[in-house]
This record gives sequence, C-alpha cells and structure tokens, in this order.
Amino acid sequence: MIQLFGLARLGRDAELRSTSGGDSVASLSLAFNYGRKGDDGKKPTQWVDGSIWGKRAEALAPYLTKGSLVTVTIEDAHIETFKKSDGSEGTKLIGRVTARAGAPDRHPGRRPTAHC
Repeated sequence: MIQLFGLARLGRDAELRSTSGGDSVASLSLAFNYGRKGDDGKKPTQWVDGSIWGKRAEALAPYLTKGSLVTVTIEDAHIETFKKSDGSEGTKLIGRVTARAGAPDRHPGRRPTAHC
C-alpha cells in the first residue's frame, strides 16, 4: 500500500455525487508542488485525483473549494492510464483521501474550511 501525506491546493471545487449503490463520493483535484523552482520561477506540480467517501464527503464537499489549501493523507495511491483528447495515452495518480485538515487560508474573506 502506498500512502501520501502533504499540503495541496484544490484545482477545482469538490464534485459530490452518488454511486449506483447509493454511496456518496466527493472527487478532488489536488495539486502538490515539489522540487526546486525552474527558470520560469515556478515549482513543478504533481496532480492527484482524490476521493472522499460516505458522510464525510457530504459534510466536507461544500467547504472544499478551488484554490483552498488542504493537508491530506491519501491511501491506496496508484497510477492509472487514460486517453487524452488528442488520442495519446496519459497517466494520472489516484488515491483515496482518508484524512484531511484545513490549512491557513491565504485568501481573506473566503469561506473557512472544515476540519475533520
């Protein structure tokens, strides 16, 4: 089992949906910066598709908004392949978010994040 822990920025608002079995799931797009800054002055970014399940997904989804910083623990991290819009094959990192905490908000006036 691979487990990741780190500070990430949400790339979009959480998307809450229900499975055919009735379970709630919130999908997250998490951006982790790593390494040294490049010539453009930016650090590389690793995008991870995360998910939160059940009642936690329902309770937290309204607070997980684009641009928010969150500290997450991701379990069962793995790489999946997908077909890009140009027809080529790409890879993405996917995992299940098992713990999450809000981070200091750098955007005053924005709705506060929930802690679990």
